[in-house]
Order: sequence, then C-alpha cells, then structure tokens
Amino acid sequence: MEKAKPGRPRTFDADAALEKAMVVFWEQGYEGASLTDLTEAMGIARKSMYAAFGNKEELFRKVLQRYLEGPASYILEALQASTAREVAEEYLSGAVRATTRPGYPSGCLGVQGALAAGATGQVARDTLVEWRATVRAHLRHRFQRAVEEGDLPADADPEHLARYVTTIGNGLTVEAADSGTREDLRRVAVAALRHWPPAED
Repeated sequence: MEKAKPGRPRTFDADAALEKAMVVFWEQGYEGASLTDLTEAMGIARKSMYAAFGNKEELFRKVLQRYLEGPASYILEALQASTAREVAEEYLSGAVRATTRPGYPSGCLGVQGALAAGATGQVARDTLVEWRATVRAHLRHRFQRAVEEGDLPADADPEHLARYVTTIGNGLTVEAADSGTREDLRRVAVAALRHWPPAED
C-alpha cells in the first residue's frame, strides 16, 4: 500500500508573518483590518493564513499573545519589581516606551484594537476587555501581596490601585496615538505617582 505523501512544508516565516499581522491590527484595529490587508502584509495567500493561524478571530488572539510577549512585555516584567510603587513605575514607564516605540504604530494594540468597532468587531472587543481585565487582575494580586507584606498600608485598596494604574496607562496610550511625545507622557506618568501610598511603618 502506497504511503500518503506528506503535506508541503510552509514556505514562509510564520513568526515574521505574525509580526506583520500585529502591525496591521495595531494600525487599523480589528474591524478595519481586512483579510486582504492582512494577507498582503503577511505575504501569504488566504489559504495559507487559515492553515497556519486559523480564521481572523484566531489570528487576532495569536497576535495579542505576541503583543504581550513583545511590545507589551513590560506588563509582566513590571510585576516582578521589588515594591508596589516600583511595579506601578515600571508599568507606566513601560507603557510610555511601548506606545512611542520607533518602527511601530503609536498607541497600544490592547486599547485601540477594537475602538469604534461595529457588530463584526464584537469578538475583538470582548477579547480585549478580557485581556485588559486579566492585566488588572495581575496588578491587583501583586498589590494585595504588597499589603500583606507591609509594602502598602493595611487600608490600601488593591483593586482601586490596579484600576488607577491601568487607567493612567490606557490614557497614556491614547495620548501617544494623538502624537504625544515620549517626554510628555513620561511627565504624566511621574505626576500620576506623586501621591502613591507610602509603605506601612
């Protein structure tokens, strides 16, 4: 019995294609990025895109994961800082760097990916709401640990602090998309932490 011939190997760099798709979603948002835009940027046919990454929704989720591991890696790195204040500082300074990074679109994929999206963008909106909630939860847990360790006052509210930091961070990304300079955004980030609660005595 003749053995089935193996499928033809991919003739494109999947990582490079995913990076290019990330830039398209980042620039145009989920709904604004057509399949034609995506496949042309990725340099592949639709059939190859579906085979390698799934449909548009699945591609967007893979792109978001790549974004977290790449331009937005500051989020997870900030959680490793020694103190709660340093976590907040690293998070906000990372947001400034990522949203004003040369060679990439201004702003944040996690915020802008589903702005002004219609019915067909509901999946992206839901995905990004969940993504941002996960980021906030990570910060909340880290700040809760800081309260337990005495790095934050006993009456500090970890949920409030997490929302405060992410709200400032998201605002910085919007300002970046509106042509705010890195220095302008850095000053806002510094000002936002002037009243950070001190460590417990």
